[in-house]
Amino acid sequence: MASSHSSSPVPRPSGGGRGGIYHKERDPSPPRCRPLRSLPDVCPKEPTGEGRGLCDGPSVVAEHDRWTVYSSKVNLPAALNDPRLAKRESDFFTKTWGLDFAETEVMPSFYLPNITREHFGPYLQEMAQRERIHERCKTICPNKDDVDAVSSITTNHDKSRAELEQVPKIFMKPEFALEDPATFNAVLPWSHFNSTGGKSSRDVASSKLLQEKLSHYLDVVEVSIARQISLRSEAFFHAMSSQHELQDRLQETQRAVAVLRGRTAAIDRVMCQGPLRALRTALTRNNCVKLHNKLKLMAAVHQTQPTVQLLLSTSEFVGALELIATTKEVLQQELQGIHSFRHLGSQLCELEKLIDKMMVEDFSMYARSDLNRCLKDEPQVLEKERLASLVFGLLRQRKLDFLDIYSDEMIMAAKSIVAQCVAESVLHIEDIDTEVVTKLADQMRLMTFPQWFELLKSIFESFLLFLQRIKATLNVIRTVVLEVLDSNQKSRLLEEASSEPSGQESSHVPQLLQGEAELAYLTHEGLFISDALNEAQQQQQAAAAQDQSSATGSRIQQGRTEPDSNSGTRESASREQSFMSGENMMPSELELNRVLNNIQELLYTASDVSHDRCVKVLTARAKDGSLERLSSAEFVCLSQAVDGFVRDTEELCGRRSVSLRGALQSQANRFVHRFHEERKTKLSLLLDNERWKQAEVPAEFQDLVNSIADGRITLPERKTPGSEDRKPAEFLFVNGQKYAVVGTVLLLIRIFLEYCQCVNDIPSIATDMLTRLSDLLKHFNSRSCQLVLGAGALQVVGLKTITTKNLALASRCLQLVVLYIPVIRAHFETKLQPKQFSVLRHFDHITKDYNDHIAEISAKLVAIMDSLFEKVLSKYEVKAPMPSACFRNVCKQMAKMHEAINELLPEEQTQMLFLRINASFKMHLKRQLARLGVINDGGPQHGLVVVDVAFYTENVQALKSLERLNLNMAEIWEQKR
Repeated sequence: MASSHSSSPVPRPSGGGRGGIYHKERDPSPPRCRPLRSLPDVCPKEPTGEGRGLCDGPSVVAEHDRWTVYSSKVNLPAALNDPRLAKRESDFFTKTWGLDFAETEVMPSFYLPNITREHFGPYLQEMAQRERIHERCKTICPNKDDVDAVSSITTNHDKSRAELEQVPKIFMKPEFALEDPATFNAVLPWSHFNSTGGKSSRDVASSKLLQEKLSHYLDVVEVSIARQISLRSEAFFHAMSSQHELQDRLQETQRAVAVLRGRTAAIDRVMCQGPLRALRTALTRNNCVKLHNKLKLMAAVHQTQPTVQLLLSTSEFVGALELIATTKEVLQQELQGIHSFRHLGSQLCELEKLIDKMMVEDFSMYARSDLNRCLKDEPQVLEKERLASLVFGLLRQRKLDFLDIYSDEMIMAAKSIVAQCVAESVLHIEDIDTEVVTKLADQMRLMTFPQWFELLKSIFESFLLFLQRIKATLNVIRTVVLEVLDSNQKSRLLEEASSEPSGQESSHVPQLLQGEAELAYLTHEGLFISDALNEAQQQQQAAAAQDQSSATGSRIQQGRTEPDSNSGTRESASREQSFMSGENMMPSELELNRVLNNIQELLYTASDVSHDRCVKVLTARAKDGSLERLSSAEFVCLSQAVDGFVRDTEELCGRRSVSLRGALQSQANRFVHRFHEERKTKLSLLLDNERWKQAEVPAEFQDLVNSIADGRITLPERKTPGSEDRKPAEFLFVNGQKYAVVGTVLLLIRIFLEYCQCVNDIPSIATDMLTRLSDLLKHFNSRSCQLVLGAGALQVVGLKTITTKNLALASRCLQLVVLYIPVIRAHFETKLQPKQFSVLRHFDHITKDYNDHIAEISAKLVAIMDSLFEKVLSKYEVKAPMPSACFRNVCKQMAKMHEAINELLPEEQTQMLFLRINASFKMHLKRQLARLGVINDGGPQHGLVVVDVAFYTENVQALKSLERLNLNMAEIWEQKR
């Protein structure tokens, strides 16, 4: 068995040591440590019985041979340097060598070589295989000491358990009690004894056996308890010593507490009771002040309903609403739970609903009276302060649909404006009996156009004044909404600023003083105002808890000012305070912006309503087609008046309304249709009565053509008869050329100038008018073609025949129209939008049709002479006398043709026409000569033909403007190849 001064076990060899060579471990916590156990004596006198010790050498116990180094289990350096010890005594060395003992570094020996790891290299290589085998065996075979320790503990535990198991389980139960009969009978089985009352030897033996058994059980339990006490004796005695020490300290603490209590009682008696009494008195005073303020607040709240009734009697809706809102806030915060005010909240809610209805009704009455009053000689805005107060109250109550009320009243007022204007106009017209003709539309249709036009201008003027008044009223409403919006933004900024601690501290005192002053002034009436001001000055040093009650009372008494004061100042002050106190009740910024948009839309609606009412007036007049029968000048006046009204309303309201312009456009389309049909019918009548003779040109038509040449595509002003007496000319001179025309073409020129003038006056109908003018020009072309080329004039007018003069005159008229088509096109191009230029292609088609018609007339003139040549030359014979009768007849017809067209067609066209006629003559002559067999051989017949040809050439070149015409008669002798 190990001694009491045993050392710690010898350290295990490190990984670098082999065969009994040990190294000092530097790590204080090795990776593998076995359980601590008592060490044997340093020099044992007998073997310890351990199988294999801490080293890997042979067992001394097993061999009992000579002593070796393996027998040395423990040495002093190993005990001192054992890293597995949990604690080392600090005075280990001082016990023996004194307090002066200190560890010093040992200098290396100069006689020993410096041994490194390389010196052990061969040994490590040699021992590596043995070490692996040893480690493997060590894991398989456990340590004998551990097995013995565990086995001894297990044996003692099993022995103790076996002994305890002998004791019956009933004694171990927590509910064991001998008072229980069942338990008592189980412990003392009396059934084994004689129940007769006698004592037999058997009963004595049984009782002794039972007594010994119970004694044995007692001994077993006591031994077990003793064993447990011995195991825990050290802790038990330590607890006992600690208990005594604890009792000593408790006694000291008790004495200290008694001293402290005495001193505390003295301090309380000397220093605390007086100040506490003063604090209690101050607290009582503060509570009395709060109670006084609360009672004054209750008095103010009690006067709320009479004050609200007083404000409502003067239409002070904003002040009444502010007072109700503040009172409700006070009831919920300051006066909550007061029994006398239990019904006041519901009464205020009902009163607030009543005020809502009153405000809506009042606003409706205001709108009705404002919109239906006289439009002239009155201010644009009626009772501006009243309107602002109503709008602010409606906004406060979130009655954002008040603009719909104004819109409905506006529509009704617009209807009444038209009725009033019609009634005023009818009063001055004696021909209309209002008792017979009751409907406004019928009355308007009975008016003449000048009367109706004056009525329309009066309606336009009234609606402009009406829109100006609406705009001024809406500007006032917009101003109020913008003020509320600005107030909301300022309140939000103030809240953000007051959220900072510095802002709260700096603004605390001024708000306190202002709230108390307002409380002092507003919570007293009559003769108590001066006293209240004195109280306010005295309460400036009161606690901060009074601020809320004071400010609340000031807001409640806001409406209790004298109702006879200045209304403008009262409204402004009430509105400003409402901005600050009622921002939570006000609509949000999104809702206010929506109201602003609705205000602008309402102005647009007013413009649209005005236009719609004017459209009713226009359509009522046009129902019987009277507007379609207007003259161009009258319709132009109507169009200009409507355009002026549309332009003025657009400038006033900021948006163009299309209903009136659309109605005018519809009437314009009907007007254009009637305008076109009248002129087309007129042109058809003129063409059907045209005899296709040259007409004289009046001076006014020549002036008209001259003005077109100067770039004025308009009708000249009518001149008074007899102002200028000029004879008509024979020809129409255009750009230095003379045109022989018929009367229909002169009127056609005036007609298309009327179209151009109408487009100048009404630009919106330019496209429609261009299409109608194209149709008119096409109609003139096709109808003239039917009458002249188609010989329709023979049946329509009764002409005997269509002469060459008729044809030439028709051609010249068509050329004059073709001359003016580009002028008309350029004029319309200035009136059209770029995207509408595609309609100008109609003029290109018309120009082509006219040129084709002119070419057909020229071909017709050539065809007339061609048939004459064919008829005459078919009888031609080459014989004397010369010139022959055939050639005399041809020359005579040529002279007639020249006489008919020379004055009508220009020289160039005459020459081109006679060249074509000469070519036809040469063709027929050549064909006849070939039939007769006459050739260019210089014979007698050739000579006779030459004489006739010379006669023909001389006569043709003798005609006017044909002197230098090259007839090239030699072609008649050319043979076909």
